[in-house]
Amino acid sequence: MSAAPLAIAAAGAGRMGRGIALAFAWGGYEVALIDLKPRDATASARLQQEASDEMAANLANLAELGATTPEAVQRVLSRIRVVPETLAAQVLAEADVVFESVPETLDAKRGALARLCSLAKPDAILASATSTILVTDLVPCTTHPERLINAHWLNPAYLIPLVELSAHPGTAAEVISRLRALIEDVGKIPVLCGAAPGYIVPRLQALIMNEAARMVEEGVASAEEIDKATRYGLGLRFSAIGVIEFIDYGGNDILYYASRYLSEHLSRERYTAPAIVDRLMQEGRIGLKSGQGFYDYRKRDLPAYRKDVLARTLGALRHAGLFRPPR
Repeated sequence: MSAAPLAIAAAGAGRMGRGIALAFAWGGYEVALIDLKPRDATASARLQQEASDEMAANLANLAELGATTPEAVQRVLSRIRVVPETLAAQVLAEADVVFESVPETLDAKRGALARLCSLAKPDAILASATSTILVTDLVPCTTHPERLINAHWLNPAYLIPLVELSAHPGTAAEVISRLRALIEDVGKIPVLCGAAPGYIVPRLQALIMNEAARMVEEGVASAEEIDKATRYGLGLRFSAIGVIEFIDYGGNDILYYASRYLSEHLSRERYTAPAIVDRLMQEGRIGLKSGQGFYDYRKRDLPAYRKDVLARTLGALRHAGLFRPPR
């Protein structure tokens, strides 16, 4: 006998909650999108209609782009129930997994989590979709903190595959494994990171965006030229190879010397390499060409690995319509 399907709730009916609801409905799950804000009947009906219209419009755009069909759009939408605040208690009492997605303030999170903890089952997974507040800062806002974890979705949540999971020391291992499996089941890719500001992607992209803005400010290049460089160089490259993998592939020595040059000529604060780069350099672990770096390549088929990286890059080029055969 197969297990009963999980009851999924997205608590907070704003843009992120709507995106999460779409992601699970697209993946075949029934989802309750819960409005946690008390409203009169007219305002509640308006919010429900607005949420439904926005989700329908997002799916219609995907259909127009050939990603799905009008029939599938209706099937996905039929799995989402927009729930008014007056029915929140009833729905939350039945939920197995609750994604909290209220506004990004600690006061808002504190109030929402307290309410969710009072209404949800004690063993329901409680995943906060916060993009800025550490999971360790949310622990005092909850009961049964072993079921608390952060699940940071990247916008648009229904389209971008990555979901960053951040657990606190008391998060139960079963909660992490269950949430991983659930996210994978709807076609997403979960990654686990510690409770540190910025998770992985926002921490990396903030540096890139600030440096890009700085180059415009300094007159290094126009916004248009920088965007072309990132779309067709940096972005295309890193769509085919991971950042740490790229360090090893090119060689940690290249990063070591580039960091020294840039720190001397641009900014020591921004470009001084971390200690791990210096340590690996001193140990001779410079990546693929030495057999060890951040990864260990000593037992790998290196020609096959290099060909795989080339295939990934070629695939990205073809997808972007930029590959040209030789004349």
